[in-house]
Amino acid sequence: MSSHGEKDELHDHENGPPPARVEESRHSPTSPPPQTATAPPVRSYHPFSVQVIALLIPGAIFGLLARLGLDALATYDGQSVFPLAWVQGMGCFIMGLAVGLREPISAYYPPLFTAITTGFCGSLTTFSSWQLDMFLAWSNGGGFHRIWIYDIMDGLTKTLLTLMVSLSSLSFGVHIASHILPYTPALTKIVPPSRLTQHIVTTLSIIAYALTIVFYFRLSHRFRHEATAALLFAFPGALTRHTFSINLNPIYPPLPLGTLSANAFGTALLAIFHVLQRLSGSGAPSATACALLQGLMDGYCGCLTTISSFAVEVRGLKGRRGWVYVGVSWTIGQLIMVVVVGSAWWSGRIKESQRCAYT
Repeated sequence: MSSHGEKDELHDHENGPPPARVEESRHSPTSPPPQTATAPPVRSYHPFSVQVIALLIPGAIFGLLARLGLDALATYDGQSVFPLAWVQGMGCFIMGLAVGLREPISAYYPPLFTAITTGFCGSLTTFSSWQLDMFLAWSNGGGFHRIWIYDIMDGLTKTLLTLMVSLSSLSFGVHIASHILPYTPALTKIVPPSRLTQHIVTTLSIIAYALTIVFYFRLSHRFRHEATAALLFAFPGALTRHTFSINLNPIYPPLPLGTLSANAFGTALLAIFHVLQRLSGSGAPSATACALLQGLMDGYCGCLTTISSFAVEVRGLKGRRGWVYVGVSWTIGQLIMVVVVGSAWWSGRIKESQRCAYT
């Protein structure tokens, strides 16, 4: 079913090999192909069309807000699981549902699939914060009274539990979708949004991003480090990741270079911002700068890096290639943390316990 402005087929040099259809996932529901979440649907708008890019805005905004909300909800005295486990698990579960229901979603409105997967799920999950959490665990950044063996156990917990939660949540989402899919043929008969409706949705999406600027300046300063600063940078982060994945992932399918580059770049930026927040003396950031740095960490870096697409790609790669991809991504992330954060610690330039004030 086609819509106005829709293309029947994107060129191979834009998308790489066409992703497998959802029917194939019925036979192997736990192994979606590596480009399913990052490449546009087979019949799709151009990946950089106004309709696709505009819908990334609400996807990124709501994904960020969901991450901040889940993180706050899962942070409490006596918590059994670290908060990011909830964030990664929920994002990967929704990604699994979207991958499994790709055909009916794309038949209705292809940009909606990109908004859910690249926009919402990609912004809800975060690779860079996972890398920082692991580094702080290995190095006992919290200053806990424990011997070195418990630092190793803490790091292994953050590493392995995140991988297990993310991959199992993705598989569970695809499994649930396989039971929903037989009841969706009627949805394909729904008339896709008209050209007027598309223009309205696009306009409202752009207005939504403009409102994030208004919220930053008009709401209380105490909300800046909590949410409003991050909202400014959510869409730019998601758009950067989308650009990386579309242009770089098809280059070498055994190693998704787009996602790898986005995750490495975002992790490096997060490490730099983390160090800047802990500078003291004349180099200490002002309250406004401190809130903006937190916004860049939560908004730009959090939405630039992703676990959900990473998990889809790991499950889709054949044989040991998936685990090679995991190993390369993990190693690059930890090396970045050692070079940027570790060197600042060990040189005495910063202390983990000291952070700039938001007010």
